[in-house]
Amino acid sequence: MFLETKHLTKQFGGLVAVNNVDFSIEKGKINAIIGPNGAGKSTFFNIISGLHPSSSGQVIFKGKDITKLPSNKIAKLGVARTFQTTHLFEQSTVLDNVIVGHRLRTKSNLLDAVLRTKRFWTEEQKCREKAIEVLDFVGLTHAAHKMADSITQEEKKRVAFALALATDPEVVFLDEPAAGINPDETEGLALLMEKMVQKGITVCLIEHKMQMIMKISDKIMVLNHGEKIAEGTPEEIMGNQTVIEAYLGGSVSA
Repeated sequence: MFLETKHLTKQFGGLVAVNNVDFSIEKGKINAIIGPNGAGKSTFFNIISGLHPSSSGQVIFKGKDITKLPSNKIAKLGVARTFQTTHLFEQSTVLDNVIVGHRLRTKSNLLDAVLRTKRFWTEEQKCREKAIEVLDFVGLTHAAHKMADSITQEEKKRVAFALALATDPEVVFLDEPAAGINPDETEGLALLMEKMVQKGITVCLIEHKMQMIMKISDKIMVLNHGEKIAEGTPEEIMGNQTVIEAYLGGSVSA
């Protein structure tokens, strides 16, 4: 199994945000998680990526229990994620923002940086080359030297993709990647996700844009009140009465 959760649970005081969720993410596929606001989707991502400790249950990645690992160690294993809001260094260039992403893979330390050692310069060059490569991949070569505060919302979404890809991930968790952008831009990001899968990167996303989800996903899990209420192909989910009542309600074409 590539990545799976077993009985994953997260409580915040008396609130059970994620309740006993079993889910397996299929390698080389687009996996999606949908559900109403407050269903526990982002919390589920936060547990997997090490931002929140689970209350109980396990996260297993390529046979290794990563449940208690901190987020930086999980990222080094090949698990990357984006957030609903893209936080960039607004007064730096797009390229400099993305260079930061690959530093996860470097070995130089603070002393190397202070002394400007050979290792520091070698790795700095590698980070720059990686940043240029991923910016080209996400279609942002033209914006590399623009200041981050001057680019469009859609371009910021692509920078978030580039930042995740700069860490050399095997799986990328995308938290509402198409929020706040128009239908044409949404289509562009859907194509980018498919391109990532073609490159061998597994994708798991949270999204409210049902038309896109139903078009590109191989597998969908539906959360409601922190519990998994359904799992299956887009066709199975669209025909699932429990899902229709809890969430879709005829909004598949929205």
